[in-house]
Amino acid sequence: MSAFQAEGPGSIPGRRIFNMKGKIIHIQVNVSDFEKSKKFYSEMFKILDWKKFMEEESIISWINDDFSFWVVETESNFKDKKFHRKSTGLNHIAFKVNSKQEVDEFFNRFLSNKKETVLYNSPKQYPEYGENYYAVYFEDPDRIKLEVTYH
Repeated sequence: MSAFQAEGPGSIPGRRIFNMKGKIIHIQVNVSDFEKSKKFYSEMFKILDWKKFMEEESIISWINDDFSFWVVETESNFKDKKFHRKSTGLNHIAFKVNSKQEVDEFFNRFLSNKKETVLYNSPKQYPEYGENYYAVYFEDPDRIKLEVTYH
């Protein structure tokens, strides 16, 4: 049987299927103040050891392996609409690091003396998400919730 042959209940004998395994390759966030967000994300991704991928007048991106994160200035006719993570749509974006110590280092180097909102008295352990789940939650300048986690 070929890797593309279907077999089993509900399959059609001889019908070829593909064993696709999709993965996320990029995320784009639209921001209300491009320069402010560019500074915020540039500092954040420097600490997380992501490399700048591309930059133009109102677009900047960073890459880590084959995944990229894009920051784009919101078009003027949409700037009056504000983001809130409790609305339908995106709730938050999580970035995984290699240890609890790296979460704390990220917090100390990036968040401890910033004006951005750190949420839930983090960093701390979150046993409800798993035995070793440790994270810091915070917001970007447009209140998009972000997480740096180890688990």
